[in-house]
Amino acid sequence: MSLNRSEQRLFDYVQRHPEERHHWQAKVLKLAANVPDPHEAARQLDGDLWRYYQERTAVVAEFRDAARHEGTQRVSLKNLAEYFLRLWAPPKPKKPKPADTT
Repeated sequence: MSLNRSEQRLFDYVQRHPEERHHWQAKVLKLAANVPDPHEAARQLDGDLWRYYQERTAVVAEFRDAARHEGTQRVSLKNLAEYFLRLWAPPKPKKPKPADTT
């Protein structure tokens, strides 16, 4: 999976800060349990991650510097959302294949 610069920055930040990682793991688990469609879960998580990214821009130098150089326009964090869902959410059970009757 390829992450854009903003996604990679956010991923690295979350990985370096265990309390932030635990927060996002819990959020992903709750979202996965309450939203059965993985595409919708990723869309919702993308929005949550963007709001978090904006909040971090106000208080973390690494994010503030990036915003100064890259701007503050909305960036998709959907790849990161999908990655977090794959990484932390329990896999959905696969439907059994129909028996071969030939």
